[in-house]
Order: sequence, then C-alpha cells, then structure tokens
Amino acid sequence: MRLIDFIPDVGPGRDAFARFGLVIDDRVIEIGGSERETLKDWLERGMPGVDDLRALDSAVKAGRPAMWGGRACRVFSLDGVRLCAPVRRPPTVRDFYAFEQHVRAGNRIRGRDIPDAWYQIPVFYFSNPGSIIGPDDPVRAPKSSQALDFELEVACVIGRAGKDIAVEDAEDHIAGYTIFNDWSARDVQRQEVGVGLGPAKGKDFAGSLGPWLVTPDELADHAAGRPGVYNLTLTARVNGIERSRGNWADLHYSFGEMIARASADATLYPGDVIGSGTVGTGCLLELTMGQGPWLQPGDVVELEVERLGILRNEVTSAG
Repeated sequence: MRLIDFIPDVGPGRDAFARFGLVIDDRVIEIGGSERETLKDWLERGMPGVDDLRALDSAVKAGRPAMWGGRACRVFSLDGVRLCAPVRRPPTVRDFYAFEQHVRAGNRIRGRDIPDAWYQIPVFYFSNPGSIIGPDDPVRAPKSSQALDFELEVACVIGRAGKDIAVEDAEDHIAGYTIFNDWSARDVQRQEVGVGLGPAKGKDFAGSLGPWLVTPDELADHAAGRPGVYNLTLTARVNGIERSRGNWADLHYSFGEMIARASADATLYPGDVIGSGTVGTGCLLELTMGQGPWLQPGDVVELEVERLGILRNEVTSAG
C-alpha cells in the first residue's frame, strides 16, 4: 500500500487540514472522512484496521467501489491534491551513516581513513522533526550558507513501539518506507564538525520526506536477505540531469541493525523516522570532493527510489 497525508485542492476556502489517504494508481482514497485523522494519528493508535485497509486496496485495484466503515470513501485525482510529508512533525528523526561508500568518500575528503569504530556500531545523529517538509515544498538554505547540498536516502517509519528490539524482530516494528532528502549546508556543517560537535545548524533547516509511505509487503519480491534491505535502485537528478545512482542493498548496516541500535535502552514510538544515511555518490559533497558547485535558487532536485516513487523539491532564496 501507498499511504499519504494530503490536502484536497478544491479552490479558495477549501479545508486546509491534512487527512489520511491511500494512493491507488492515479487516485487518492480518503480514509476516515470527517474524523480528520492523519497518517501519524493512525500510526499512534496502533494502525487499527490495517487488514481492512489492505482489503480496501485490493478491492479498488480489482475495480470494486471504495468502501470504508460501511460508507463510500471520497475519491480524488492524485493530481488534484497536495501531498504532505507522510509523517509531519515525527516524534524523532534519527539519521544513520550506513552506506560504506559514502562514509569512505567523506573521510577521504577529510584526509583520513574510515574510523575503526564505524565498523563496530551503526551511528546516527538526531535531526529536527519541526523542519520536516513534503513533496514540492520549497527548500530555503540558511542565510549564512553558500553550500547547499542534497542527500539521497531511504527512511523507515516505526509503526509499533519497542525497546531493545532484536535485529531479527525489527521488521515487525516497521510501518513502511519513504524517500528522505537530508538537506545539508556544507559550509555551516564544516564549521560545526571542526569544533567536534554536530551536525547541528548545518542540517537544522529542512528535511524532505515523501512522496508516500510504502508498506513492506510492496517490496517483498526485492528482499535482499537482511532485515529491511531491498535490491532497489536509488537515483538523484538536478534540473533533470542524473547526478547520483546507487542501490539500497549496498547498505553496510541493515535497517534491522539500525533499529536495534536506536532502540537500545530507549523506546521507539510510532511515527519515529529512521534514515539510512546517504547512498554512495548521493550528494554533491561526494561528487565534487567537497568543492562544489552547490545548489542554487531555482534548482529542482528529484530523488527517486524504485517502488517508493519520486520526491521533488525546488530550492528558493534564503528568506
């Protein structure tokens, strides 16, 4: 299933609240109607009726009417709605550093080898839940930055709470996967990391999620034999030109291992976001050995992951 938060585009005076929906082909099926429930609300309530939701998905794909709770669902055209981030203001955003090629390139730019500790534990930093944006939302770099970069990543969203989760049990806690663009101000980040702390303000201003949350069953035929790892291609384009290409299966640490690490002595909650870190070649820092050129106002960045869709954002002037 492809699950979303969306706002119908029905002209002036429209209801501007986001609501929970299901994407099937070029249609959006509203779930919940007047209850005004979001995808995050549904996750926090324990994903009630998930089997009924799968049945609805199958029924509509088979040409039957969209019914939920004994009532006909409202159906919208996909191009007639505004997609929001699948999970807006998630409880936490943890972003890992799990692709070895990217880690090696970043350390090469700094003139060093990969630290031994990286091979011992999966590491992450906390990002800003309040700066999460969705598909087609504008991205504004920090005013002090002249080095805006994209980062091509996959993220999972937690669907079931847990603490001290074992690697082999981690997939039971994943509601689905989405694309993550971990926007970075490289000059600000360089200053902070030079002090020995961070990243902080260099990644505080924006992180894109979308276009939807794809449930794991949609990816099962591409499973790569490790928890939360799939043989699926990731690409990035800037102004229509491909700049990056990698594969989800290149992860050194699986999502199972990331979740086990994140949940050690800490509870993960529904709606929490776990980012993979940047795939190899998945940012301008790596592609240009840290020299740029960087993103400029008017640039359109598209991140695409097989089965997960395309996440598109345009860079605008700092404001």
